[in-house]
Amino acid sequence: MRLAGLLLGLPLLAFQVLSAPASDDPCAKIAGKSYALPRDVQACYKSFPFNETIRQNVLAVVSSVFDFYTFENFYLDLPSPFHGSTADIRTAIDRINKTEYSNDYHFMKDVYDFTLRMNDGHTRFLTSCYTAYQNIIPAPIISLWDPKKKEHGVYIAPNSDELVALLGTTYTGYYDSIGFDWKRLAGAQVLAIEGADPYDYIDRVADWQVGNYLDHNIRVNSVFTSYRIAAGSWSQRVGDFAGPVDISTADLTFKLLFANTTEPEDVTIPYYANLIGIAFKDKESYWKNNCAADQSTNGVDLKITFRNESTRREPRRPIASTVDHGRMNAIALPDPYLPTAPPVTGTTEVIKSYILPNNKTGVMFISSFGGDYYNFQLGVAASMYSFQQAGVDNVLIDVSNNGGGYVCLGHFLHAFLAGLGDRGYAGFESTNRANPLAQKIVKNAINLELDSSWLYFAANNWAFPNNTRMYPWYDYMDPATNITVNGKEDQTSQRLHDVCQWSYILEIPSKPAFDLSKVAIVSNGLCSSTCALFSTAMSEQHKVKVAVFGGKPNSEMEYRAMAGNQVLEWPDLDTEIKTTNLKKDPLAGPDL
Repeated sequence: MRLAGLLLGLPLLAFQVLSAPASDDPCAKIAGKSYALPRDVQACYKSFPFNETIRQNVLAVVSSVFDFYTFENFYLDLPSPFHGSTADIRTAIDRINKTEYSNDYHFMKDVYDFTLRMNDGHTRFLTSCYTAYQNIIPAPIISLWDPKKKEHGVYIAPNSDELVALLGTTYTGYYDSIGFDWKRLAGAQVLAIEGADPYDYIDRVADWQVGNYLDHNIRVNSVFTSYRIAAGSWSQRVGDFAGPVDISTADLTFKLLFANTTEPEDVTIPYYANLIGIAFKDKESYWKNNCAADQSTNGVDLKITFRNESTRREPRRPIASTVDHGRMNAIALPDPYLPTAPPVTGTTEVIKSYILPNNKTGVMFISSFGGDYYNFQLGVAASMYSFQQAGVDNVLIDVSNNGGGYVCLGHFLHAFLAGLGDRGYAGFESTNRANPLAQKIVKNAINLELDSSWLYFAANNWAFPNNTRMYPWYDYMDPATNITVNGKEDQTSQRLHDVCQWSYILEIPSKPAFDLSKVAIVSNGLCSSTCALFSTAMSEQHKVKVAVFGGKPNSEMEYRAMAGNQVLEWPDLDTEIKTTNLKKDPLAGPDL
C-alpha cells in the first residue's frame, strides 16, 4: 500500500469566454449532436485561448499533488523492463511552465500526455474539458490464433458488425451516408496499419496512447477489444485503438484480407467522435458545462459540512484503482456472446457467478472491488455457498478489466477463499510518503481529534505490522524513516498496513471452501491496484495458478501486474488539507 496523488477528471478554472457569432463559433457547429467529425471537435477544442492564469493554477495543483506521490524519485531511473517510462517529474513541470502554447487545448494536452506516459494509472491528469468526446472507429481489433495457418494475427473483431450496430443509427448512418460498408469489416485480417506491421503499430499505440500500466504487454492488451461488466451488465470494451479519447486522428488506412479472398485491399476507415461529456449550445456553454470549475472540483472542510451531523459516518476507506475514462459509453455485449448458463445466487452489480454445465466448475467474474462495500461481501459468500451446494470441485476467478477498488474487499476475497479465519491481515505492509504537508496533516488530525470517519490519513485507518490497530492519536509519521532513492533523499512513514478485518460484516471461514490447488485466476492482464494485490497475494502466499491471455505473440510474453497504490483524487486530498486547517499553508495547493 502506498498513497499516491491522483488527478482525475478535473474541471478547470472559470474564465470569461467571449460570445461569438454562430457562424464564427466552431463549438456551435457541433452543438446538439451526439456525434461529430474529429476535425470539427478539434476546432472547438482549439478555439479557447491559452490563459496564463490557468496554467499557473493547474501547475501549482499538479506540483502539490506530486509531493504526495510515493514513486516520484523511483521514476528518475526505473529498472528494466520499465525504463521507457522513466520521467523527471519536476523537470517536466518546469518545461510545461516555460513552453509557449497557441491555445488552452495544447497546454492541457501536454500535461495530459506527460502524466499518461508515466504509465501509472493511479497518477493521471484528465481534464473533462478535452475528454468530452470519444473517437470511435468501426474496427475494434483483436489478436487471434488461426488454426489453419497455425499462427497469430490481428483481426477486426469478428463480431464488430453486431457490436457497431449497437451504437445506433446516428453513428452507423454517418458511414452509410458516405457509402462506407462498415459491416464488411467484421473478421477481416489486418495485414498493415498506416503501412506498418499491425503488431508494430499496436506497440506504438501501447507506448503513446494507453498509459495506466508500467508493463508494456498489458498496455498491448488494452489496445484490443475485450469483454467486461459496466453498470452491472455485460458489455464490450472497444479498446484503446478503436475508442480513444484523443480525437487528433481523423482516419486510418488498413491493408485488409477479407474472408474468402486472396488479394488484400487498402481501406481507409474514418473515425467518428461521440460526445460523452455534457451537451452544450455554443462555445460559451461548452466551457461552462464541460470546463469550468464546479462544486465538486475541489475539496471541502468536513468539519463545516458535517457540523450539525449527529450520527457517526462510515470510515473513509482506502481505495486502490486506476483510471479508465469512466465516462466512456459502455456498449452492450451482443446477445450471441452472453453467458448461456444462468447466474447463481451471489451475483451482484460487480460479481457475475455461474456454474458450467458439467457442475464441476464454478466461475466468478469480478469486474471491480468497488460498488457497495457490504453487497460485495455478501456476493462472495453467496457465490461460494452456491458452488458448494452444487458440488463444484474447481473455481475459476476471472478478473479481466478489473481496475481495482476498495483495498479491504480484495483482502476479504483473499481471506474468504484461503480460509484465514481471524488470523488477520491478508495482504502486504508498506509505507506512506512522509512529505512535510502529509506530516502536518497527521499532526493536525491528532490535535483536532479527527479519526478515520473524517480522514484517510487518520491513524486508525492503519495497523502496525504485528496487526495491532493504531490509535487515532498515534503519529505514524513521527519519527519518519529516511530513505535514499536514485540519489535523492526522501522520507516515509513507519511501516503499516490497512485495517480490514474490523470492517467485515461476515465471519471469515477458518479453512478454505475449496482446495486451493483447484482454484485459478484468469485475466487479460488488465487487473490493477486492488485486483493486482489480490492476485499477487493468492499466487505468492497460496501458490494459486494465475493465467493471462492475449497480447503480442512471439515476444517472450511475461506479464507484470500493477502494484496496488492507494490513491486520493484531488478533491479528496484537498478535503484532507482543508479539514485539518491547512489550506493556507504555503505547501498546500490552491483551489482549481
